[in-house]
This record gives sequence, structure tokens and C-alpha cells, in this order.
Amino acid sequence: MMKMMKTMIVMLLAIAGSIGAAHAQTPAVMVSDAAGWHKIGERTIAFTTDRDEILVMGSDRFSTLKFKVTEAAIDLVSVEVTFESGDKQELKINQTVKSPGETRTFDLKGGSERSIKKIIFVYKTLPNSKDEKARVEIWGLKTNADKK
Repeated sequence: MMKMMKTMIVMLLAIAGSIGAAHAQTPAVMVSDAAGWHKIGERTIAFTTDRDEILVMGSDRFSTLKFKVTEAAIDLVSVEVTFESGDKQELKINQTVKSPGETRTFDLKGGSERSIKKIIFVYKTLPNSKDEKARVEIWGLKTNADKK
């Protein structure tokens, strides 16, 4: 009976852990290929996490990225973009982004649009008097230059 109870507890913990991991990697599904800025994904970030990952699926070709912040300020440290081809681009940002505010734009290597597989961003939340969580949005620019 005791062994069965331990097995049940281990299974419940495994299920709970996998639910958390699945939530952390909720994909951003892009459906539009129209030229212009598109919101790729967003996260509400707390004071306990310092790294987030967004999987990009669908119409995932972009030439430029930027980050918008609302609710509370953050220090955006770096971003790692993984492309569908497997290569990566590291963006050293080291910028305090006030709320509301946004970063400068970052061109993706390769000269035109690239298919993005995932975006990992590292940040530090800044203390604020209201203990507000920051909301971070990732925006990508589609130029459709390869379709002209």
C-alpha cells in the first residue's frame, strides 16, 4: 500500500511538472504574412523568473525585432533567436525599458527575413512600489522583401 502511494505521488509530481513546462513553452502562432509589424508573443513576468522562451510557429519570417514593456520596468539583458535552420543570433541588449516603453529595433542576421523557431529573452525585473509584474511583448517586422 505504501509503495503504491509513493508511485501515485511521483506520477502526480511528474504531471504537474510537465504542465508547468508546457505552459512555459506556449507557442506563438503567426497567421498573417502581411508586411508590417506583428506581435509575435507576450509574457507577464514576475520577480522570480529571469528567463522566458517563446516558440514561434506558422508565418514565422521576420527581418527585425523589438520589445515593448508595460505595467512595470525591466532590465532586458539579452535575447537569443534560434532560426529554423538551426543557427542562432545572440542580441546583447543591456537596456532598462521603462513602462510603457520599447527597445530599439534589432535587425536579424542574413539581410532579409528569417524563419524564427524560438526566442529566449533574459531580463531582470525592477522593484516597484506597487509590486507590479511587467508585461513584455515581442514584435517582429515582415518586409516581404523575398516575395517582391
